[in-house]
Amino acid sequence: MKKDLPLSVPIPLFRGIHPDEFPRMLRCLHARTTGCRKGEIVLLEGQPVTEVGVVLSGRVQVVKEDFAGTRNILAEFGPGSLFAESYACARSDRLPVTVVSIADGEILWLDYAKIVAARPTECGFHTRLIENMLSILASRNILLSRKIEHISRRTTREKLMAYLSDQAATQGSGEFDIPFNRQELADYLCVDRSALSYELGRMQKEGLIRFRLNHFRLLAP
Repeated sequence: MKKDLPLSVPIPLFRGIHPDEFPRMLRCLHARTTGCRKGEIVLLEGQPVTEVGVVLSGRVQVVKEDFAGTRNILAEFGPGSLFAESYACARSDRLPVTVVSIADGEILWLDYAKIVAARPTECGFHTRLIENMLSILASRNILLSRKIEHISRRTTREKLMAYLSDQAATQGSGEFDIPFNRQELADYLCVDRSALSYELGRMQKEGLIRFRLNHFRLLAP
């Protein structure tokens, strides 16, 4: 693995750790990298999880499919983001979701047990790693709460407005891009794609929003 690989993208897990410590830290965490192609399964539902994944390039989606094949997108992560950390932390014998690559990229894998091993006298970066991991886990709980707020709305329009309003607030502008195409947005909001497209068209005709592909502008509160 390239020694400068983690320096190519900001990684929240490594926040506050001096770059000079990266080579030793990566050895300590049994770090390894793998490439992934668009559409490739990165982690498969049902397998055990002992490693945390870090997206170095590309993007991955965490999805859940029911027996009938209906897909629900739980989250999407880009460069620098962690995934599978909650399941590794819980020491799950069986992963309840599937992680899929939606673009060609590279994944950095870290042994979770080594991250939380408290050895401050031997490796000064361990305390910072644990603090950063706790911060990331807390942030993921907040993201999950936000999704629950979106999908708990009664109608497709209410779900759309909750999600779009949240994106506007997060990005600090009434005009913004979302990370999903139409099918992915429908999967994320747990609605039918045709119903979602129909409602988006109605909202645009009524002057509530303007959109083109994944670019949106809110026109009314």
